[in-house]
Amino acid sequence: MGLVEKALEFLDKIAERAGYKNEWIRVREADTSPDYGTLPYSRRLEDLVQFGVINLDKPPGPTSHEVVAWVKRLFSVSKAGHGGTLEPLLKRGGDTPK
Repeated sequence: MGLVEKALEFLDKIAERAGYKNEWIRVREADTSPDYGTLPYSRRLEDLVQFGVINLDKPPGPTSHEVVAWVKRLFSVSKAGHGGTLEPLLKRGGDTPK
């Protein structure tokens, strides 16, 4: 089974769970070279850790910098960062957390 077929099978499983029926139109048949990546469910754990995204709901208390440092140490990676704010919502007119 090629990469296209695996991808369509994966999407069909998701759609089936949602109660939706897809009918796919295949424009062309071609497999993607493994030199250019793999499907998410076929990736090695090391690749997920190295290149993945962690969806984190940071509690009040630790700073964003601290949380990033914890993630780097926990996963033994040299680079990590955050997109957007990790700070709790602030009260209007002040900078005191709710």
